[in-house]
Amino acid sequence: MSADDNDWLTTTRISYDTVAASYADQVRHLLDETPEERAVLALFADRVRAVGGGRVADVGCGPGRVTAHLRGLGVDAFGIDLSPGMITVARRDHPGPHFAVGSMTALPVADGSLDGLLAWYSLIHVPDAEVPVALRHFHRALRPGAPLLLGYHVGDGTRLKTQGYGGHPMHVHVHRRTPALLTPWLTAAGFTTESHRTLTSAESPLGGLTLARRAAVTTPQPTS
Repeated sequence: MSADDNDWLTTTRISYDTVAASYADQVRHLLDETPEERAVLALFADRVRAVGGGRVADVGCGPGRVTAHLRGLGVDAFGIDLSPGMITVARRDHPGPHFAVGSMTALPVADGSLDGLLAWYSLIHVPDAEVPVALRHFHRALRPGAPLLLGYHVGDGTRLKTQGYGGHPMHVHVHRRTPALLTPWLTAAGFTTESHRTLTSAESPLGGLTLARRAAVTTPQPTS
């Protein structure tokens, strides 16, 4: 981890607080342009119903657009995001779901309380060393057999994003990953990987969607 990554939680929070309103405006209708992503979200919703149809966490929910989409599919989804600014926008735009501030590396969700968890392009700012911590929290929060859906940018390497969404200043590292990198992390955290899909769409120039499920085996409790 580089020195720039040491305070990644703070810089990510500040960056998305800064761009929250403009970000929401720019991505509001993005799912309308991404039929393959909608199909995967529908499959995820089916898997949630298959294990009981209980609560689903959209971790890194941003302005809540995917949380709301899942609720439109009949899923009891709620959103968690690191940025208070994003949560304010999510509550404004989608008054139905519950939204709360929280970090995926210290997930404020009770053990075994979820029938599904989604991290939709939200692991992209998490340094490699912290991804296993987040995945162990996801495992802890999910019931055995419950699905996990990850969306991410496919590739290698990291770039520093210094502005975006209307030209506002940002300071976030964007990490690209591959299915070959994610699968061992998922296995170590206690997940069984079911499928990977790569695609080009309005969501990402080259996006990855990985569907996994929480295995029944017990893994060590997450450490901060």
